[in-house]
Amino acid sequence: MSVPFFSTFQATGSSENAPFVHLPRVKWWGAFDLYQWEGFWYTFPRLQATIAMQNHFKSLDDDVILASSIKTGTTWMKAFILSIMADRILTDEQDPLLTNPPHVLMPSLEFTIYSENTAPNLSEMPSPRLFGTHVPYRTLPESIKNSKCRIVYMSRSPKDTFVSMWHFVNTLRSDEERPFPIEEAFESFCDGVSAFGPFFDHVLEYWKVSLEKPNKILFLTYEEMKHDPKGQVKRLAEFLGRPFEREEEADKVLWRCGLERLKSLDVNREGVVPRTGIPHRAFFRRGTVGDWKNHLTDEMASRLDEITRMKLEGSGLSFQEV
Repeated sequence: MSVPFFSTFQATGSSENAPFVHLPRVKWWGAFDLYQWEGFWYTFPRLQATIAMQNHFKSLDDDVILASSIKTGTTWMKAFILSIMADRILTDEQDPLLTNPPHVLMPSLEFTIYSENTAPNLSEMPSPRLFGTHVPYRTLPESIKNSKCRIVYMSRSPKDTFVSMWHFVNTLRSDEERPFPIEEAFESFCDGVSAFGPFFDHVLEYWKVSLEKPNKILFLTYEEMKHDPKGQVKRLAEFLGRPFEREEEADKVLWRCGLERLKSLDVNREGVVPRTGIPHRAFFRRGTVGDWKNHLTDEMASRLDEITRMKLEGSGLSFQEV
């Protein structure tokens, strides 16, 4: 692949991945290798960074961790968390979202922090520290699980998650390449093979812990955020310990984090993410619920609905469908 993004995922084939050669491995969407570790699939660089994070990350009680499966509204939720945690007296001109994309302001533990340095010194980061991660709950460092830090989990309907994932990866392919066949991508997703997948295992781990420890994990869905944005943002602010004192504060956060506004900002339209080469604009697409109707056949939708029913049966979790 000529796109820099893929080089950050692809195993090099050198001796540095020798300790992982015994792991199950598949080629994902014809682009790069995924390794199965502790029941989930990782690209080689992400696996290295995840293990480093497990070994070295020390959580603080006021840390905020946004966890999510990929392409479930992560960047949008980062904007909400950043706005809620920001100083309430900031003027519109001081809005941090004007100067940096959400994924830069709230860095990923396995894509940024532990990818750049396997043992970074995070002691000088101002509190509260805000991080994102796509790793499953079982893989989180024990310090995150055992500290008083808060975890926000963002999820989404599996059909829209898949379609968003397919679009995202295709935007990173070179101009000479055609989009990866959606039929092949769909088979892989249904089989549980995707970066940080299986999708349903990822969702259910966080869902079950959120029921056991509601003060530790707040479980949100993209569909709920779109259906009742003000109610969900108030819920999020309460969970983060930053409740709104006035209705205008909630309205301001909703305006600042509106998807159309975020998509229109220069910082989200221009430039690329350092190291990966991912265009900032790739993190913002349609932002709608039910876009799967434009891409999945009736047969594909029915099949994924049946898988969803089977996987979530008895869990108490369901996704609003459109």
